[in-house]
Amino acid sequence: MPVYSEMLPLFGFASKNAAHKLVSKFIELGVVEKDSSGKLIPKNIFGETPLLGTVTAGFPVAAEEQNLDSLNLDDFLIEKKDSTYLLEVDGDSMIDAHIADGDMVIAEKSNKAKDGDIVIAEVDGEWTMKYFRTKGNKVWLEPANKKYQPIHPEHSFSIAAVVKGVVRKF
Repeated sequence: MPVYSEMLPLFGFASKNAAHKLVSKFIELGVVEKDSSGKLIPKNIFGETPLLGTVTAGFPVAAEEQNLDSLNLDDFLIEKKDSTYLLEVDGDSMIDAHIADGDMVIAEKSNKAKDGDIVIAEVDGEWTMKYFRTKGNKVWLEPANKKYQPIHPEHSFSIAAVVKGVVRKF
C-alpha cells in the first residue's frame, strides 16, 4: 500500500497528519493493518460469502437455491494483497467504462501498464484515473466519457497503479 507521503496526492491531502488520521480510521474499521515492519497491508475486507449458484440475466427461468460453496471476495478480487488498495472515485470521466462517481476502485501498485489498462497516473503534477494509451513512443490518457478530452503529458508522467476492479454499493 502507499506510504503516507504517496497518499497525499491520491486523496488530495496537504499534510501527512491527514493521511495518518485516515489510515487510523481504516485500521479501526478493519480495512488495513500494519505488518511486523510497520507497513500497511489490506485486511480481509469482505470475508466469506456463500456462493448459491447462477442467475439468468436473459429470459426468466425456474431457479432453486443451492449452496454450492463459499467465496472469499478478497481472494476473488485481490490478487496481490501487499500491493493493492482501494480508492474512492470522484468524477464522471470513466462512466462509459462503468466506473461512476462514488464507486471504489481496486488498484494494484505498478509503474507499468499495457495499452488499454485503466491506470492511476500522475500527469504534469496532477493525479487522475484514465485508460492508458500508447503508440510508438507516445503515451496519453484517454477518458471513458465523450465530454472529456484525452490528456497528453507535457512535462511529467508516471503510473502509480493499474485498476483491477470496481466495487459499487447500491
